[in-house]
Amino acid sequence: MTRVAVVDHGAGNLVSIAQGLERAGASVVVTGTPDGLHEVDGIVLPGVGTTGAAMGRLTAAGLVEPLRAWDGPFLGICVGLQLFFEHSEEDGTDALGLMPGRVRQLEEAPLLPHIGWNDVSFDSDPIFAGIPDDATFYFVHSFAVVPDDRRVIVAETEYGRSFVAAARSGNRIGVQFHPERSGPAGLAMLANFVTACRESARAA
Repeated sequence: MTRVAVVDHGAGNLVSIAQGLERAGASVVVTGTPDGLHEVDGIVLPGVGTTGAAMGRLTAAGLVEPLRAWDGPFLGICVGLQLFFEHSEEDGTDALGLMPGRVRQLEEAPLLPHIGWNDVSFDSDPIFAGIPDDATFYFVHSFAVVPDDRRVIVAETEYGRSFVAAARSGNRIGVQFHPERSGPAGLAMLANFVTACRESARAA
């Protein structure tokens, strides 16, 4: 069975994420230690709150270097996506640096935090396979990523102005919305991630 680790750094909707992955056929281990990342086919890094608090917890748990070294399927959710980048202006925090770019406060937003359902314009990335073009996803955030290289952007949406809803570099895919709170479209996205983990394990 496909084995997926969900990183517990003290701030994430772990139960709903684990349930969504399990519905897609994954065996889920929720872990807050490097040992929990051994012999898995994929990793999910969720997060709510601030990048600074999340990086502090990852550092204290000894998870930063193992996450940086992981080259298999890797899904970041909300703050998890933001941690993929180099630096967050939210609290002056250096993050994992898996993709070049920064995290900045949403510009021209009518109200912060941005909370609610948004249409998302996405390309043909496998994470969105089989998801209808008119699907909506649930967001809760005040900051968004600004990649140095726009080629990593695989989805965008608008709140005041356009911002990045999803970004990919190789096996690393991050989404600013919460798939675990986004109904059937979100569950389909988690299932696509499990499929990527399964296919990667078979190819290894």
